[in-house]
Amino acid sequence: MRFFMNEQLISQINHTGTPETVIAAITAITVSDTPELETINALIAVLSHHHPTVRAVAVEALVKLGNSTVKPLITAYKASCDQGLQAHIIQALAQIASPDALDILAEVLGTTVANHCQGNVRRIAARGLGNIAINSHDVEVIFSVQDKLTWALLTPEDWGLRYAAAVSLQAIPTPEAQAALQNAIAGEADQVVRSRIALALSPLIINS
Repeated sequence: MRFFMNEQLISQINHTGTPETVIAAITAITVSDTPELETINALIAVLSHHHPTVRAVAVEALVKLGNSTVKPLITAYKASCDQGLQAHIIQALAQIASPDALDILAEVLGTTVANHCQGNVRRIAARGLGNIAINSHDVEVIFSVQDKLTWALLTPEDWGLRYAAAVSLQAIPTPEAQAALQNAIAGEADQVVRSRIALALSPLIINS
């Protein structure tokens, strides 16, 4: 019975004509809590929908379905050249914060910025890496994230990326993350980023 219901919902997503009915189908799939691969792939395909609300609801649904969506999302990211689709995939992976997404988020963080959109995606990847470190008990994972975010904090051409890296490093409760912030503030020329780093360090100053 549930199989046929999901088939019907997937058909609604793939063939329906209005954003409202697509959103209703996505919501029903999320409530049904049955993340089969076909369902996940249907949700990923909706990330290319022309209506922005539909895309946003699809991201929320993929995040709610959690770790089971990570590998299909990574596969779809690598198979696509559509920067819009890739950006929504990174949004979902950054919120799910699975260690399985560490490599792809680190790769996005390290790519050359070709336009404003890619810059935003890199900042989302920085926040996603921070979320992975916060939720992980694996020392290697935490150290890997810290190294990547420290690099991003010192990257000179994108102040927004440095800002996002500072926010992520602040949330990682390790001496190495705090040291990276302390080392970066002296050389930071942008006032906005410098103020954010100072804010990140302020609990240390109060407690010292």
